[in-house]
Amino acid sequence: MKIQINQNQCGFLLKDGCFVKTLYSGIHRYIKAMGYEVVVEEMEGLVGFDKVPQEVLLEQDEAFAGKVLRVMIPEGHIGIMKENGVARKILTEAEYLYWNVWNRYSVELLDMREPEAANQVNKAYLAQIPTKYYKKIEIQPGELGILYYDNQVVRELGTGTYYYWVYSRDVLCRIVDLKTKPLEISGQEILTADRIGIRINLMCTYKVVDPRTMIETIKNLENHVYACVQLVIREYVGRYRLDELLQQKEEISRFIFKRLKEIEKEYCIEFKSAGIKDIILPGEIRDIMNTVLVAERRAQANVITRREEVASTRSLLNTAKLMDENKTLYKLKEMECLERICAQVGNIQVGGGALLEQLKALVG
Repeated sequence: MKIQINQNQCGFLLKDGCFVKTLYSGIHRYIKAMGYEVVVEEMEGLVGFDKVPQEVLLEQDEAFAGKVLRVMIPEGHIGIMKENGVARKILTEAEYLYWNVWNRYSVELLDMREPEAANQVNKAYLAQIPTKYYKKIEIQPGELGILYYDNQVVRELGTGTYYYWVYSRDVLCRIVDLKTKPLEISGQEILTADRIGIRINLMCTYKVVDPRTMIETIKNLENHVYACVQLVIREYVGRYRLDELLQQKEEISRFIFKRLKEIEKEYCIEFKSAGIKDIILPGEIRDIMNTVLVAERRAQANVITRREEVASTRSLLNTAKLMDENKTLYKLKEMECLERICAQVGNIQVGGGALLEQLKALVG
């Protein structure tokens, strides 16, 4: 049996299934009938020969041990395999054996036993590591993170990006939005003091001021705040009659905001503003109020008309008294009337002396 092994190859000589030695480049001859067998493989990447344990190869052939890199991954670690100084892959198994002849391999071990150690790892490495080994936490501006190890509070996290190993502990981060939020209560049906059903739209704004206590004591904060505002609206608006409600809209809004400020600490928040946006009346009540409004406007118009008529009559009476006492003023009034009459006449054709005599008589 003639075996030719190239320069970039390696051969493993077996006799009756037992390892004898390692063969390198050249021509080798063995008698197959005597139980010899040669396994040839490329000296690149992982050592693929697995017919005998790797420990046997390393112990029995020092030359072979000098041509390979044996990698042992301890418990709680992962390895970054580098080929010629460039990170190529992640090693997670307990043991690896690489040919270290043509390509130079090296391994960097990463300790996963402490969760925070991931923050010191090169981000280029983390980009290659499967996400099941670590947790990425991103805190946006205006947010706060509460970090937990095994459901126990560790610390608060500010704005930034964080990485944590999840090998030894369960890592959880609850993110709370600290920005001011709007809350609109739309179509809230309320019965006024005079038993009229109305619908109110209210707008308020709030922000979280005690995020840690809020997480530990309140579930679904927005639902709690919504219910709280509803109760306050019913508590105060229900005291007023409809006409009072329409007249004191701004004052009632201040009452509601004051009441919300009194109870805001129970929800770990701070109310920034609150006020009634709209008051929607039932259809029949709206029609009645429109009718009343039209009647009021008509009555006001009639009063104004009568007032003007009285003033006009009083002015005419005063003018008549003055003309009765002063003849010259009377003549001037006549001439003013004549001037207005003549202004409306386009052409005057004089056919005789009668018209001139009448004009002379009018002007005296």
